[in-house]
Amino acid sequence: MKLRTLGVAVLGAVGLATVPACQKQEAPPAAPVAPAPAPAPKAEAPAPAPAAPVTGGGTVQGTVAFKGAVPAPAAVKPSDDPACDGMALKDQSLLATDGKLANALVRVRGLVPHSLPSQPALIDQQKCTYTPRVQGVTAGQQVFIKNSDGTLHNARALNGTKTVFNVAQPPNAKAVPRPLPADAEVIRLKCDIHPWMAAWVVVNPNPYFATSGTDGAFSIEHLPAGTYTLEAWHETLGTKTAEVTVKEGETVTASFEFSAEDAKGTASGGVK
Repeated sequence: MKLRTLGVAVLGAVGLATVPACQKQEAPPAAPVAPAPAPAPKAEAPAPAPAAPVTGGGTVQGTVAFKGAVPAPAAVKPSDDPACDGMALKDQSLLATDGKLANALVRVRGLVPHSLPSQPALIDQQKCTYTPRVQGVTAGQQVFIKNSDGTLHNARALNGTKTVFNVAQPPNAKAVPRPLPADAEVIRLKCDIHPWMAAWVVVNPNPYFATSGTDGAFSIEHLPAGTYTLEAWHETLGTKTAEVTVKEGETVTASFEFSAEDAKGTASGGVK
């Protein structure tokens, strides 16, 4: 009888000892894992402040004409790159319709009191074409280059024969700033990948300039009263000048006329 009682007691003790042992082997509940913090968004350049409205001064309006027969433009070989679909298949260096010349940059020469434009100049690449082809910028103004095409471009800027910069433009790349040299007056842009692509940036010491449209028209507004020399610049036809006197609150007209004769001996406005 004692043996049986002792056995039950021993089994009971072993069972009681086993319970805490099993409890010790159970893993504690896992602590909740905090989600990894989301990566901080990349900082982008702040948008330029809106330009303050310009008031006062007078306006110069006019047209740029082309006299005579327009030389037949050279053909441009179609590209196999689907991103280039819709590109012009004729050379765009001389565009004249009904006697009106497009892409002539008309500017006021010399120093004129002014404020530096707050908006940057933008050169885009669309359908393997620089847009705009010709534009003016004020000395010191920011210039941005953008690629809206789904293909690789490069933008090589030339000041005469000297390369100013050569920047790769990945597909659909955001606009990137590129400074222009202080001594630059006419900058030519080209793409080595698509050699027909060309654009021109005319750097002026003041912001009083305009590019003629397909109707040959241009308009320069808010020019302080005074007498000025206007210059019309074209990439293949060279330059023409005119004198104007501007009065406060009034509009004065000016006109320029080019012809095929102007292209003789002139290569890309004298800039290679």
